[in-house]
Amino acid sequence: MPITTCIFDAYGTLFDVASAARQAASEPDTAAIKDDWMQLAEHWRLKQLQYSWIRAVAGAHCDFWRVTQDGLDWALEKTGHHGDSALRERLLQLYWELGAYPEVPQMLQTLKDGGLNTGILSNGSPAMLAGAVKSAGIEGTLDISLSVESVGIFKPDARVYDLVGAHFDCAAHEVLFVSSNGWDVAAATGYGFETVWVNRAREPMDRLPWTPKTVLSDLTGIPGLAGL
Repeated sequence: MPITTCIFDAYGTLFDVASAARQAASEPDTAAIKDDWMQLAEHWRLKQLQYSWIRAVAGAHCDFWRVTQDGLDWALEKTGHHGDSALRERLLQLYWELGAYPEVPQMLQTLKDGGLNTGILSNGSPAMLAGAVKSAGIEGTLDISLSVESVGIFKPDARVYDLVGAHFDCAAHEVLFVSSNGWDVAAATGYGFETVWVNRAREPMDRLPWTPKTVLSDLTGIPGLAGL
């Protein structure tokens, strides 16, 4: 069966999660992180993911915005910026305005022009996703942003991946699922999706029961993989 539906993880896949710290580091009022913004961004992202996994396993779900704030607070303390309320506020503001990677708008437009369904499947809350999509200017190229909030558990629980078929009325093998997270794309492979790992950082393959069908360094090749 041909691919009918292209689904993307949001953070780190379509949206550059490091851009908030990068931007804050360049601004006079928050230049305290100019020398360690990369470390802060890495710690922030890692804790954000770890907290989502732990909450999923422990049955302690909360809004992803809470997880994002908790991860930032840990990262600020780790990098010696704990107590800088102005910096914290600015970083959280910038997270709502994350930019898309350069190839994203044209890639999504090509998919839509080719008649494919497009959507986001993310841990992000509906409000967070709406803010990022609007900030990136890609509203017209996405059919929907599916959030885990509708099932009350974070990825990689299978109930999250179920949302795609329920919304688009498609079989798993008709879905091309794209993520920058190795664990996410591995779980999606096990679920039955056709999968692409966007490995921008050239990281090693995760040692998990499943591996992605395709590995790319960016998103420019997605339309070709979708049959366009």
